[in-house]
Amino acid sequence: EAGPRLAEALRGRDSLIFIHGYNQSFEAAARDAAPLSAGIGFFGHTAVFSWPSKGGLLDYGYDRESALLARDDLADSLHAILSDSSGGRVHLVAHSMGTLATLEALRAYHDRHGDADFVRLGSIVFAAPDIDLDVFKAGLSRLGALRQKMTVITATNDRALDLSRRLAGGDVVGALSAGALEGMGVRVVDATEFASGITRHDAFVANAD
Repeated sequence: EAGPRLAEALRGRDSLIFIHGYNQSFEAAARDAAPLSAGIGFFGHTAVFSWPSKGGLLDYGYDRESALLARDDLADSLHAILSDSSGGRVHLVAHSMGTLATLEALRAYHDRHGDADFVRLGSIVFAAPDIDLDVFKAGLSRLGALRQKMTVITATNDRALDLSRRLAGGDVVGALSAGALEGMGVRVVDATEFASGITRHDAFVANAD
């Protein structure tokens, strides 16, 4: 039972849990989580929830299915952590396709256990979320007041999400402007001016601001 062991390891302090995105190995996810935690001056525990990305640019469909399959394991892990009375507050940072796994896990958690333990959740950050707009709206509609803890980081010049839009069709949340996401009950940060590099997909960890 990985969930209870993780909950035990995270006892005593606040925790930041990073959920990685498409085309990212466990090692790469850990290399992102460490500077992210250090960069924001987080002094609690930092953990990575790794789902089985195939780690290839042409494996988008495989990764999306893997992210969806991981939602139950993530929901079970969150339940073990949030229901442990010895734990602190828990902050979630999901990148790219990790948003799909995270939002689905929160919805599954709510359906199974209600939202009493959600009081232990702190910030929920969706960075460059690779998730269809309609799927995102449907997930939010099931989570009620939890939306007030959510921040979405977008960039309209994100090339990776432009490719995702072409592959999957429909609007991708992380590539939309802040105005396009108004009225959803979440905080939106437009990081277009901070996005750089070839893909412009990782401003949340690559740019100090």
